Amino acid sequence: MLVKEVIDAIETFAPPVYQESYDNCGLQVGKNDDEVTGILISLDVTESVLDEALERRCNMIVSHHPLIFSGLKKIIGRNYVEKIVQKAIKNDVNIYAAHTNLDNMYGGVNAKIADKLGLGDTRILSAKTDTLSKLYTYAPLNSVEKVRDALFAAGAGNISKYKECSFNTNGTGTFRAHEDANPAIGQAGGNREWVDEVKIEMIVAKHTEKAVLRALFQSHPYEEVAYELIPVPNPNQQIGAGMIGKLPSPMDEPDFIAFLKKQMKTDCIRHTAFKSKKIGQVAVCGGSGSFLLKDAIAAGADIFITGDFKYHQFFDAEGKIVIADIGHYESEQFTSEIFEELLNKKFPTFAILLSNINTNPVKYFF
Repeated sequence: MLVKEVIDAIETFAPPVYQESYDNCGLQVGKNDDEVTGILISLDVTESVLDEALERRCNMIVSHHPLIFSGLKKIIGRNYVEKIVQKAIKNDVNIYAAHTNLDNMYGGVNAKIADKLGLGDTRILSAKTDTLSKLYTYAPLNSVEKVRDALFAAGAGNISKYKECSFNTNGTGTFRAHEDANPAIGQAGGNREWVDEVKIEMIVAKHTEKAVLRALFQSHPYEEVAYELIPVPNPNQQIGAGMIGKLPSPMDEPDFIAFLKKQMKTDCIRHTAFKSKKIGQVAVCGGSGSFLLKDAIAAGADIFITGDFKYHQFFDAEGKIVIADIGHYESEQFTSEIFEELLNKKFPTFAILLSNINTNPVKYFF
């Protein structure tokens, strides 16, 4: 098994095109064509994690947080990032990260939190609006099925829980081939052609655009394929930040906080004042989620669970919602399970190892 096969298994689920602009997902150290001897999964890459990988004979580390966020101009061991890169290269260890692309997937980081809390009727809290396009193309009657099937196979026409979605309209197309053309219908330099065609319309997700256009060009009989690919600002309910869902039964606020502490295995929860009402609707965001507070309030959540809230940001609850800051590490510590499940499903006979290192840099004194 090669490094690029491991990467493909992860990125089929969490395409890197959905990472945030500030992020740096992907293979950070190593080579795509390296043979994988073992995979160690961790939330972060620290020197202790790298040592663990070497001890357990793993030459690939898969992490959630990227080791390298910004460009390295020198690698001379001045800080922990440079030291790890040096040591990884020296020992032929590949380092890969899937961060905000995994955060933004419907079945990603926030779904794992929702699962730990037993939430149902879940949906994306803030769906992305720049991930969809509408494809329009035109095919002669004798080629419509071939073109349509090729587009479906490439990933076009997928809308949430439905696939092979399209709209088709009969019409008439015209063209006149130049003398140096090679027309599928009519003759070069001939008269204007009138052809019975079908206009095919399909939704295309950003990560499938190249494959869909390649399928269109390969399956279409025309030398020059007429098509339009137009951005659609519709919210994509499968991709976005945060998640909201319902508890099986409403809980009193103190009881839910105790439940949350137990389920998320956290030593400390910072929260705003209780509102003296039941908790039913729960919004979550792994990592730093303060930017979603207004979305959580607008969605009718009774509590918003995330990490990294600053002192003054707690005031923004304004008595409308309970904010529960469980810590950045604590909110994402189960992300390793997502990688483990993905890779075990793809490579059932290969040993996928979870790191035993707690990489949380924040410690609590009781």
